[in-house]
Amino acid sequence: MGILIKLEDEQRTQLQQNIATELRQKAMAKSKQEDLPDGVDDSQFIKGTKKTTSLAWAWILILFAAVSIAIWLIVIGMAR
Repeated sequence: MGILIKLEDEQRTQLQQNIATELRQKAMAKSKQEDLPDGVDDSQFIKGTKKTTSLAWAWILILFAAVSIAIWLIVIGMAR
C-alpha cells in the first residue's frame, strides 16, 4: 500500500514539473512579443472622447457649492 502511495506522489510531482515547465515556456514566449498596446492610448474606449476643457474648474466649484449647501441644510435641520 505504501508503495502505491509513493508511486502516486512521484507521478504527481512529475506532472507538476511538466506543468511548471510549460507555464515557464509560455511566459517566456509571451514576454518576447513586442509592440503590445499599452492599454491607455491604444484602447478602443478612448476613441471619440475629448480632453477636459478649460471650464473644469467651474464644474468643480459647482460641485463644491452643492455639497456645502447640502451639509449646511443638514446642520440647520438638526439644530431645530
